[in-house]
Amino acid sequence: MVEPRYPIETERLSLRPLVYEDLDDAHAYYSRPDVARYLYWEPRDREESLEAPAAYSSRTELAEEGDGLVLGVVPREVGRVVGQVNLQWRSREHRQGEIGFVFHPDHHGRGYAGEAARAMLRIGFEDLRLHRIAGRCDARNLASARLMERLGMRREAHLVENEFIKGEWTDELLYAMLEGEWWAGRPAD
Repeated sequence: MVEPRYPIETERLSLRPLVYEDLDDAHAYYSRPDVARYLYWEPRDREESLEAPAAYSSRTELAEEGDGLVLGVVPREVGRVVGQVNLQWRSREHRQGEIGFVFHPDHHGRGYAGEAARAMLRIGFEDLRLHRIAGRCDARNLASARLMERLGMRREAHLVENEFIKGEWTDELLYAMLEGEWWAGRPAD
């Protein structure tokens, strides 16, 4: 079982479970059409946004297959939630996980998503001892694809029209990293 000690501190960020007080910050990106464009959900109204911190606030440990962490990302220089990262434990037997991330566009290009995603990869590989962590995105979401490549993840598949989302067939990109690749690319302590 992995139960991180919160907040998880990186060079510039604090990662922690979302709470009710984060509603305004989360709603600021949940409600945006440009954020929801490549995700499974539509832009959320305030009531729908309220459900997310309530649902995610209990996702704080990885005790068994199927569990997931969903953590708000708070840059210390900003002092509020600007996005979220997640780590899902997909398979105990095969030691598989999956990461994801959603950020407010006003905070793109500052390296926050990469720094937060690296923290989640560290939890997955070093604490949970996963063998493989994957990440997926809509093939049109070039920013997410580039982020996974910067993290050192390799593109394993381009699935053509594999999902029907929001009234259209969409392509999906699948990226992954193996534990050996993590350790080989990890800076020495």
